[in-house]
Amino acid sequence: MKHINNLFDKFKEKRKEIKEKLEGKYEEKIYAPFNSGSYAKHTAINSKFDLDLAVPFKRNSFSTIEEMFNDVFEFLKEEYNDLAYVRKQKVSIGVEFYRDTDGDIIQIDVVPGRELSKDAYPEEYYLNININTYDGTYTQTNIQAQIENIKGKQDARQIIRLLKIWKCQKNKDFKSFFMELIVIKAFDNKIISGNLWEKLKIVLEYIKDEITRENFSLKDPGNSSNDIAKTLDSYQKNSLKNDFQNILDNVELNEENLKNYFKENEKFKEVESESKNLYRVNNSSSVIIPPSNQFG
Repeated sequence: MKHINNLFDKFKEKRKEIKEKLEGKYEEKIYAPFNSGSYAKHTAINSKFDLDLAVPFKRNSFSTIEEMFNDVFEFLKEEYNDLAYVRKQKVSIGVEFYRDTDGDIIQIDVVPGRELSKDAYPEEYYLNININTYDGTYTQTNIQAQIENIKGKQDARQIIRLLKIWKCQKNKDFKSFFMELIVIKAFDNKIISGNLWEKLKIVLEYIKDEITRENFSLKDPGNSSNDIAKTLDSYQKNSLKNDFQNILDNVELNEENLKNYFKENEKFKEVESESKNLYRVNNSSSVIIPPSNQFG
């Protein structure tokens, strides 16, 4: 993310502005809004990202979760009527600011949630969040627990960023949260060490071996009854298994193929003299994988 400091500052300023507007609007109805999503987890990539803001509402603020969601949507839509496209997403409200004078488009996702019972949030951090359907559906989650689940796991975060870049470049439609949890599970179940490629290789092998097993599950740390593995159907799981087998086979055949799967962001390529400190497939091979901050 260091390559886009100026752009990232714009994102943070807009998120701060939205946070202050929500605090001014809802005052005693909410607890302090907080940063969530990939930036809070240190898994953001600079080729595709937005910033997330979670807004914890108190139990008595609204009679229903859907009413809370719609009220925040209407407020943001009115506030940014001429400045941004505000839309309802699955569990969040997207605020996409129109292109600025530098040609940049800033997007902030706002996730409203309501505590389960009165005064419980400061102790438990559980929230009910709206699922944007026609039947008033909602789900329980703990965003703080999801953030804590990846805290301090630097090696896992490296691999998550790589696979998010692959996902983005190959236009895969499963959620990044799925990839985050399955990488963490690989680190929990395998001894993973070595250089960046060696770590990635072990993770890919774990995923391809485990993803299609009948009882394979990925429990959401924010809600243990929510199995994220079920967000992929059998076809998607087999497709992912085949994708990762192909990566392993093709890199074994020719290590240069790694460049086809994990491309550098052309806008942020380092100068040649700096690129010599790159990761290798093995100790004698040509350099292939750049440090994580060059990806995406």
